[in-house]
Amino acid sequence: MRIRIEGTGLPGVFFGPRADRSGERPNAHVGVQSRGRRGELLGLVRGDSPSATWTLDCTAARTAAAVDLKGPYVQGPPGGRFIYLSWVDVAETGDPTMFRRAKLWLEGLPGDAVEAAIAGGVLVGRLRLTDERGGPLFASVRPPRISWTAEPSSSGV
Repeated sequence: MRIRIEGTGLPGVFFGPRADRSGERPNAHVGVQSRGRRGELLGLVRGDSPSATWTLDCTAARTAAAVDLKGPYVQGPPGGRFIYLSWVDVAETGDPTMFRRAKLWLEGLPGDAVEAAIAGGVLVGRLRLTDERGGPLFASVRPPRISWTAEPSSSGV
């Protein structure tokens, strides 16, 4: 099974929380964090890109209570799974320094979308990557901030 995250409305590459420019992030990027490897990011995308898309492989295991999704980019214990989108500032040397993360919760996914993705589709999460203040989206992300649907696997995967 696959999960595709589609982000739009990125905040830009320059991000500074203070008027005196202390703490600014002049080269912001976002990527999907690998499970257990905070510094390992899939598909870094510049913060001024028009959109960002990540496709993740995962497995679906049925339990008595629900479907449990697992994979190299799925974090957390059963019943508390999520995907991290990590915001990093990329130095001139190419080294990223994380400064924020968005936790995309997989709890409460629409059952019909999960079943369609298991049957050969793709589970698609769509969200805007800029918060209310114009900065990078961070903290816990659940519907309606993210919408989850299923699409046929032939649609761009």
